[in-house]
Amino acid sequence: MTDNFTELAQLYRDTLLDNVMPFWAQNSIDWEQGGYYTCLDRSGRVYDTDKFIWLQNRQVWTFSMLYNRVEPRPEWLKIAGHGANFLAEHGRDPQGNWYFALDRSGQPLVQPYNIFSDCFAAMAFSQFALADGEAWAKDVALQAYHNVLRRKDDPKGHYNKTYPGTRSLKSLAVPMILANLTLEMSWLLPSTELDRVLDLTVKEVMTDFLDKERGLMFENVAPDGSHVDCFEGRSINPGHGIEAMWFIMDIANRRQDPATINQAVDVVLNILNYAWDEQYGGIYYFMDADGHPPQQLEWNQKLWWVHVETLVALVMGYRLTGRAECWTWYQKVHEYTWSHFADPEHGEWFGYLDRQGEVLLDLKGGKWKGCFHVPRALLMCWREFEQLAG
Repeated sequence: MTDNFTELAQLYRDTLLDNVMPFWAQNSIDWEQGGYYTCLDRSGRVYDTDKFIWLQNRQVWTFSMLYNRVEPRPEWLKIAGHGANFLAEHGRDPQGNWYFALDRSGQPLVQPYNIFSDCFAAMAFSQFALADGEAWAKDVALQAYHNVLRRKDDPKGHYNKTYPGTRSLKSLAVPMILANLTLEMSWLLPSTELDRVLDLTVKEVMTDFLDKERGLMFENVAPDGSHVDCFEGRSINPGHGIEAMWFIMDIANRRQDPATINQAVDVVLNILNYAWDEQYGGIYYFMDADGHPPQQLEWNQKLWWVHVETLVALVMGYRLTGRAECWTWYQKVHEYTWSHFADPEHGEWFGYLDRQGEVLLDLKGGKWKGCFHVPRALLMCWREFEQLAG
């Protein structure tokens, strides 16, 4: 790979604008019944028409965000509005909670069993409101955001399968997503609310979930931040930990807090040293903190989002601190990621590899992979390298 920051910026820019976004614009829009198809095979053909709320909202966010931050292309706004209108009509139950899945026509399939659908709805409609200027979209964004705040301490509510009171655990996913979501919503929130939520989420992530001795980010801890010796309590999700750290870096940079930036970089480097597969390359999907067999049978797969979020964290960490370890690791992860996940023949990126790095599923989108992690990472790395190039 090149060490030329200008060339790297161009690589990420061209891949985003000329390869990845055209794939979604050409293949994923359901012009007949609304919203988007996300289940796309390698060449972009639709193989399932169900519509998953996470991915619907993420695609609204992506096209709105590119319209706001890259270029106000009318076709991007049209695609974003197409999804936003479908979701505003079909996405919520009568109480305002966002479903998990709909059928093609918008009829609900899966109940609103977690708040992550609401998180991505708030993100999506905030960006769409910024792009389109529609007051109703602001209202949808704020309603979803306050739903998240209301439910964050009990995100599954009555859909929770665990027996109450025996083994209470809280998940890193909630504060890390809330931290990033709150930054996304900053233009809509009073400064006091913005600062309050950011303070709480940064403190929770860096105090309760960070194991200071090991320097690793745990996926689940007890409500007081202590460790619980069970499968869930020992679980390390390297991708989540690394993604959370670039969220923290982003917040700390806005607050001119270099100590927290360096602490987040330390965690990224610790996770990579712990979770890199020395035999075959790439980052493991799940690990057990004590070296026991993980409960997830897919623990040794190599996933797209883990690797692209790591690229973001490393280039951001390098730009903010200049630490050589960030650049050394960036080069290593870049080489693996671009040589294994990118698909120059059909566009977009593969999502799932086996441990050896062979493509496990040749889909480009499905129930969990959509138009989000790859384009967001490409844009962020493009912009980071532009700044490094000066």
